[in-house]
Amino acid sequence: MPQLSQSPTDPAFVQDPYPFYAAARARGDLHFWKDYGMVAAFSHEAVQTLLKDRRFGREVPPERAQAVPDHLAPWQAVEAHSMLELEPPRHTRLRSLVLRAFTSRAIAALAADLEALCHQLIDRFPDAPFDLLDAYCTQVPVVTICRLLGVPEAMAPKLLDWSHAMVAMYQANRTRRTEEDAARASADFTAFLRDYIEQRRADPREDLITRLIAAEEDGTRLDADELIATCILLLNAGHEATVHALGNGVKTLLETGTGRDALQSDRIDRTVEEILRFDPPLHMFTRYAYEDATVLGHDFRRGDEVALLLGAANRDPAIWPEAERFDPAREIRTNSAFGGGLHFCVGAPLARLEMRIALPILFDRCPGLHLAAPPAYSDSYHFHGLTALMVET
Repeated sequence: MPQLSQSPTDPAFVQDPYPFYAAARARGDLHFWKDYGMVAAFSHEAVQTLLKDRRFGREVPPERAQAVPDHLAPWQAVEAHSMLELEPPRHTRLRSLVLRAFTSRAIAALAADLEALCHQLIDRFPDAPFDLLDAYCTQVPVVTICRLLGVPEAMAPKLLDWSHAMVAMYQANRTRRTEEDAARASADFTAFLRDYIEQRRADPREDLITRLIAAEEDGTRLDADELIATCILLLNAGHEATVHALGNGVKTLLETGTGRDALQSDRIDRTVEEILRFDPPLHMFTRYAYEDATVLGHDFRRGDEVALLLGAANRDPAIWPEAERFDPAREIRTNSAFGGGLHFCVGAPLARLEMRIALPILFDRCPGLHLAAPPAYSDSYHFHGLTALMVET
């Protein structure tokens, strides 16, 4: 198997990882990425095959499990009950409960409030150059997920701080300070939710937390730790990826000059899917082999870890002609932005709804929107999002 070297914190790679992906993919589906010490899947076929192969999963095999340092105990306490890190039967139980509460009707009911929120945020835009990430792309998803869950919107800034600290644990530039910040945020987040869930038990509302509590009590299917971990996962995942999907999307629409035309009602679905394909907010997910398995000619051994490169799969020319070109009129074909298989993103319908509403309103209300400074991506691989998006209206 070919071996490749590419630091995920190299500045050139951070700003544009796609040439590395293209060169690797042209040489084959699977390569050993020396910087990560594992096999990586670069093609659409390889990524989708491994996402759907039940011989691979997220949960760490017992023989690969390592003792968690004491300073990371609060973070690990949340991770241990997160359905993102679990496999059946625990994953099945948690996901089915969330899907019962996270219904398509509940998501569709958010549309009117989402539209009003977008207009309110735009009304506050300053005349001088400003950061659209802070003023719009972050606010739309974080306020929406707060409303869906039933968490006070006034808590949004604190929730963002906690979320950023926790998800930084997955970044390539993780340090001891990263770990300490994540542990502190996990402890604070857990304490807040434990108290807030008790408030909701005493005062039920029409929100997702209340529905999760009710499901727990009716079927004794969620214990308190699982309920807290599920709320944290939904809050974190409910805005982290969408912030960057919106930010990357606005950047692409402005740089390609395709904005308002591509966002008309008869074109919006294709444009949203093309944004997610072309520059997705998450570029890597890992899996473990649960048994010896041969996939696309490579022999995996039980316990092997494999990196699934979602960003590389999304630009596979075997699936999308001229894959390196942004084409909002492109016919929709399933991409890997939201993963696949059992762990396909629960929040994908909400993320798509937010993009379908927030992007057209932004470009309609701000026809003169343009970049005020060249955008730069954050050194946060395997996440792929901007540090800021400075614009003028």
